[in-house]
Amino acid sequence: MSGVTFTRITQHRIPPWPEGRGILRSLGNTSAGVSSAAAALGLVGGFAVARHTGRRELGGALFAAAGAWCARGWYRASGPAAAAGLSTLYVAAMGGSHPLAKRIGAWPSVAAVSAVTVAAAELVTRTVTR
Repeated sequence: MSGVTFTRITQHRIPPWPEGRGILRSLGNTSAGVSSAAAALGLVGGFAVARHTGRRELGGALFAAAGAWCARGWYRASGPAAAAGLSTLYVAAMGGSHPLAKRIGAWPSVAAVSAVTVAAAELVTRTVTR
């Protein structure tokens, strides 16, 4: 280890970030973001499982499990009204993807309804508090 010099790193106190502003506020509610990702997983994953296995009930089971988990997260993050509204949107997205798929195709339809659901969930859970 010739030629290598180790220096002592001193610890400095980092001042706390001001709360309630900018990205720090939006990162404070991480369970809301996880619920939104789970909503996308439920819609996209449910479709993928049903399509690749040929068993719609397996895709439906994934969709239902992800939806229940999301509803719990939305309830904790924003209360019962927001959870009910977002859960209704989640189920409506599943139902709405079927007629939309006849117009634009299956995967684009699933992607579109997933994007709308995730965007709405993010908007609601980051603006509506309990």
